[in-house]
Amino acid sequence: MEIRNILKDIKDPLELHRDKRGTIADIFYDEIIKHVAIIQSKKGEIRGNHYHKDAQQHMLMTKGSLEYWYKHLGSDEPAKYVIAREYDLVTTPPNEIHALRILEENEFIVFSEGKRGGKDYESDTFRVENSIIPK
Repeated sequence: MEIRNILKDIKDPLELHRDKRGTIADIFYDEIIKHVAIIQSKKGEIRGNHYHKDAQQHMLMTKGSLEYWYKHLGSDEPAKYVIAREYDLVTTPPNEIHALRILEENEFIVFSEGKRGGKDYESDTFRVENSIIPK
């Protein structure tokens, strides 16, 4: 898991441009994105609790916040979490179990490198029986 704020944590070759008109922030450069989806969630809901064998995903928060819980597949360690807020980009590598606790009504955009959309939506999604989010 990697988290960065696209307006604050700029990494080469990404760029951030600001002037009197506003801001242009690179999200990706020279990446192969195969699917993009926008997800809206209601406060108190749980999403995810799965992993992808092949796909890497990037989740860009556009509104609200959530707890992003994660752990590597096969790890005996307890899951960890970060709070994702507006303009945070959370990257999920393959074989990382991830689950989301929605803290407030929110919206995020998911960019996937690999099969994830349309007829392939579930083809690389592997559900985990027990939630990694503690009660």
